[in-house]
Amino acid sequence: MNTGQSQSNSAGGGRWRARPAAHGLYDPANEHDSCGVGFIGHIKGRASHTIMQNALVMLQHMDHRGACGCEPNSGDGAGILTALPQKLLAKFARQDAGINLPSAGSYGAGIIFFPQDAKQRTVCRSIIESLIYEEADLTLLGWRKVPQDNSMIGDTAKSTEPHMEMLFVGAGEGHDVDPEKLERKLCVIRKQATRKIKTPDSGLRDHELFYICSLSTKVIIYKGQLLSFQVPQYFSDLRDEDYESHLAMVHSRFSTNTFPSWDRAQPFRFMCHNGEINTLRGNDNWLHAREGVMRSDLFGDDLKKLFPVVEPDLSDSGTFDNAIELFLHSGRTLAEAAMMMIPEPWENHETMSPEKRAFYEFHACKQEPWDGPASIAFTDGKLIGACLDRNGLRPSRYYVTNDD
Repeated sequence: MNTGQSQSNSAGGGRWRARPAAHGLYDPANEHDSCGVGFIGHIKGRASHTIMQNALVMLQHMDHRGACGCEPNSGDGAGILTALPQKLLAKFARQDAGINLPSAGSYGAGIIFFPQDAKQRTVCRSIIESLIYEEADLTLLGWRKVPQDNSMIGDTAKSTEPHMEMLFVGAGEGHDVDPEKLERKLCVIRKQATRKIKTPDSGLRDHELFYICSLSTKVIIYKGQLLSFQVPQYFSDLRDEDYESHLAMVHSRFSTNTFPSWDRAQPFRFMCHNGEINTLRGNDNWLHAREGVMRSDLFGDDLKKLFPVVEPDLSDSGTFDNAIELFLHSGRTLAEAAMMMIPEPWENHETMSPEKRAFYEFHACKQEPWDGPASIAFTDGKLIGACLDRNGLRPSRYYVTNDD
């Protein structure tokens, strides 16, 4: 089996595939991770650049939890998720895109991976823009090129390096701004764009390189096929003193039996993960089976535009993220969604309160446990937390400091 990146030829000439297809003993459906995960947050919600600096130091100290390939400067993946840095984005939008952003909560932003080919990027942008106007009745505010410094990364990582742009989307003209409604519309846009572009039927030679890291009114993600210490070097945005957040979640990837790629780097849109989901195939199958009977007053007819809930070609962590995204946007709180998916061993827990036992028993018929050795950090951009698998096989620790 070829353990490096696989090369294939197409009408556009030789190119590198992000990941190989199933071959011999290798099957991408069996991939798992074993990584480093952490977060830092201010208990009282006070945003600062110090949170960013501390999170990046934490990420660099998790270098031993990440991995590299045959080249010491091509990593398995690393990244950081923060709350939407309003002050910084307002500056970027004004300087780089010539637009004035509306107030917080009335617009969404996110980083998108595009193919390096300019013509293919144009096709991808046109599909996204048509969805913004025609399907979601929103307003395209503008695009911004994300600065990328790839001078420190290896040839393997460069071979599939995407072109990155930041997208700004606002509420439609004359509409009352409901941040949660806008968040759901942005989710629909992301899912539809992914389904239309990231498929061989799109006609795009490099459709594999397209990926929406996030598109949200609450969070933003900087990540890539990098080593942990390369993240702030690669993204100059992260070093800007105006980048302020009250929370930051970081991840360093060790793809034990998987192939690294830019899109599989973590954090994902709501979580990051150390461990394995051993019940993955059953969880995925049950979600797919229930799509036919799913209903949502919040999404209405748009719910079907989210299917399949689990997008193809995802890692176990990416699949988990797709599921928790559905539960959050359907009206559940962050804590409810996490407890539904990773319940405690409640059946024989003699000291558990009747209320908590009833919660787990009720949801047991709606969602099977996502089981395995797992330590999962999760956030919705306002709250942040973590949980362990029911057997505690990925123990984690935390500190509460005197300065909150």
